[in-house]
Amino acid sequence: MKIFIAGATGVVGRRLVPLLVSAGHDVVGMSRSAERAAELESAGARGVVGDILDPRRLRELLTDVRPEIIVHQVTDVPKALDPGRTQEQFAANVLVRSVGTRNLVQAARDAGARRIVAQSYAHIYAPTGGWIKIESDELDAGDHVPEGRRRNVAAVIALERAVLASPGIEGVALRYGALYGPGTAYDPAGGSIAGLVRRRHYPLVGGGTGWTSFVHVDDAAAAVMLALDGPAGVYNITDDRPAPASEWLPYYAALLGAPPPRHVPAFAVRALGREHFAFRATQQRAADNRKARSQLGFAPAYRTWRDGWSRELAVPVAA
Repeated sequence: MKIFIAGATGVVGRRLVPLLVSAGHDVVGMSRSAERAAELESAGARGVVGDILDPRRLRELLTDVRPEIIVHQVTDVPKALDPGRTQEQFAANVLVRSVGTRNLVQAARDAGARRIVAQSYAHIYAPTGGWIKIESDELDAGDHVPEGRRRNVAAVIALERAVLASPGIEGVALRYGALYGPGTAYDPAGGSIAGLVRRRHYPLVGGGTGWTSFVHVDDAAAAVMLALDGPAGVYNITDDRPAPASEWLPYYAALLGAPPPRHVPAFAVRALGREHFAFRATQQRAADNRKARSQLGFAPAYRTWRDGWSRELAVPVAA
């Protein structure tokens, strides 16, 4: 099949392109950087330069390529993440998810594409009831939600609506957990969260009761391969063992050889204007991957974050 990847040189895109090429697909990858687009040639794909926020250029590219399937992996997340500046740092990503996705879907329809597979996000569930959520559970939207989180969740909802409710398009939204692996913020070789944890600048807030679902970038890319032909819809793409911050953060710090994380009261974090970080650490819900397992055949190679981090850091897996 002819497949167009928007965001082909991003963290997931770099792992995905070789998989698609080796499976025999005709792959065209888009990047905002001419240098990075040129690098796609060595992976067996055609590289083009474009921006998801430039609807005219998108229309030109897709009209020329005429892909059967479009994969949306575009994000605009700063390389150096600061958990206390979420609203500011993710403002560009909000625009990409809302306006950019709408541009891409319209260009896809004009070019006659039949399916869009888009990167979505798993940590958007309302902080009520159980700690592990399925796709049909309530999302965290509404006036009661702090502004920074409300904007991020609204952008994800806008992305999914554009992809799933566009006439003539088969839409698949993959709600990724927190990505880890090469090139991510958790990468021990230069990842921003790894750096914060090593310096004890990533504290354990309150009781660390907020849950996180993780997924390795290779499993995220593998899920796209399954979604090319699987049933349309929305899927949580996570590993098999979500965990509260009180469990995963000290473990990660120990693997990095870092001191144990500091303990900071939640009220102190909120008083500093870091409401989103306090939410993630104390109230955030995780995601259940059983729908992706049963309907897409998703089976993560890195079944747990303990397994994945231990493999990457070449240490035995702790029980």
